Amino acid sequence: MAELSAIDFHFNKDGWGPTETPAQYASLPFAPYSKSDRCGRVADFTSSYGNNRRPTSSTTNDNFAYNANDNDDGGEAFKLVDTAQTKSASTWKGNNRRRFVRKNQPPAREEPKEQVRSHLQPQRSKRRNNWGKNSGRRWNQRIDRQSSVKIGAEWNVIEEFDLSSLNKLTYSTEAVTSRKNTVSEVPTSEDLLTCGFVDEVNDGFDRVTSKTATKLRVNSNREFYPVSTTDDPVIERFAVEDKGNVFATDAIMAHLMSASRSVYPWDIVVQKLPDGKIFFDKRDDSQFDFLTVSETSNDPPKSETFDEENEDNKKDNINTPERLSLEATTINQNFSQQILKGSAGGGPNGRKQFGNPNPFFDEEEADGMEPASTAFKYRKFAMGDVDLICRTELHGVIRKSGKGEQMCTTFALNEWDSKKSGGIDWRAKIDSQRGAVLATELKNNSCKLAKWTAQSLLSGADIMKLGYVSRAKVGNAYEHVILGCQSVKPVEFAKQLFLDENNLFGVIKYFVDIFRKQPAGTFCIVRDPNRAVCRVYKVPDGCFDVDDSEDEEQ
Repeated sequence: MAELSAIDFHFNKDGWGPTETPAQYASLPFAPYSKSDRCGRVADFTSSYGNNRRPTSSTTNDNFAYNANDNDDGGEAFKLVDTAQTKSASTWKGNNRRRFVRKNQPPAREEPKEQVRSHLQPQRSKRRNNWGKNSGRRWNQRIDRQSSVKIGAEWNVIEEFDLSSLNKLTYSTEAVTSRKNTVSEVPTSEDLLTCGFVDEVNDGFDRVTSKTATKLRVNSNREFYPVSTTDDPVIERFAVEDKGNVFATDAIMAHLMSASRSVYPWDIVVQKLPDGKIFFDKRDDSQFDFLTVSETSNDPPKSETFDEENEDNKKDNINTPERLSLEATTINQNFSQQILKGSAGGGPNGRKQFGNPNPFFDEEEADGMEPASTAFKYRKFAMGDVDLICRTELHGVIRKSGKGEQMCTTFALNEWDSKKSGGIDWRAKIDSQRGAVLATELKNNSCKLAKWTAQSLLSGADIMKLGYVSRAKVGNAYEHVILGCQSVKPVEFAKQLFLDENNLFGVIKYFVDIFRKQPAGTFCIVRDPNRAVCRVYKVPDGCFDVDDSEDEEQ
């Protein structure tokens, strides 16, 4: 076996490194160095071509850098490879061939590469900054919204889904018409009770134009009743009589039906009783009854900003989502009452009274107010083992010779700033290109129009009246004029919005099935403020209860 011999090791007590120079290195020249020195390159191939990556440290030791002149031939034999691109040989043969050159054209001026880059750079940045202007939103623009309700730590998520998945739902009772085809039907409806009254619609507003614009009046003596489901005494009576097992209002049902088009956050409270009855409700302090403006626009209204000097004082901006929502809700209420003839005379030219009075009007507490022209129709929709009782609304009656009485719903679209709300000036286009104005509203207010159409379908209205209301002045949010009015049939208008009744009731059946699987308790449907995601939470009982003293103060 080979013997293992010990290696001689010299320990330097006075410093570091070897104590003496080894014999094999005795004749080599010595260059002083330190630990902080860096070695240069042994061959320079990048001094004239490519990226010149030199050491950035100032402590580079030049003794280790390569120098071509240190060669024996003085550096003459050392040459760098020429990597410059050479011009290809011309394909033109002979001196008689001439290139096609414009006469009197000045010769091309050669510019340095740095100058060419400086000319191209602003154009590139300009293209990058203009990206997204056609769509109304820049590529780096992001709007962070807050949730409509504060999510508690004790809330538990029982269901989560993308809003886009609601578009694939359908409800149908398949009736076989042939061996290959089937027909899908919407749930059958039944009118249980109709309360209140409606006035006749004045057809003169259908002839209003931008040149004969009518000032929008403020009806300060009309009272509206956006009563929630659990506060409705008629629904409470139907629940006690076991005439249904699911209860809601048309506003809540329409909101769920068009949830896939929503952009702003929202929430709906659901209560399930021990006997299995389900109530779709809304919070007392929510903004559910306020209309949205330009919600689905590519450039929606911005929230309020603060003064930099004093953050407590907000700038008076009338075009914020909150201010526009209040403005649109007021316009919609005033318009629905102004286009009516009133109750004068009664009979065929006046008010249509139903057998039951308005369930929410109290003469003792009226204080000079009268209820608005609204008929509350309670309808029952049979969806298999689900009996949905929904309170719907009708706003007027249309009487024409040969057509009898037609019930209608009335809604108002509003223009707040043509430069910010779509780029179409209503006064210039509404008389000659009303279709373009309506198409713009279908794009900017898709969710709101879908809700109105769903409400009209739920109520069984024959006609849906749409009004076009604009500000008298762009900077004044309190004075408005009516520029036009048109009538559409809800079933036909739903096709323009790509609304399918099978899908609308399929969405309702989907939400009902979620809560039928859960035990009795309180739930909350919440739309994520910044993502197209919806979550269903199980919340503690009494989480949304409001004290009677606080309710009276509100």
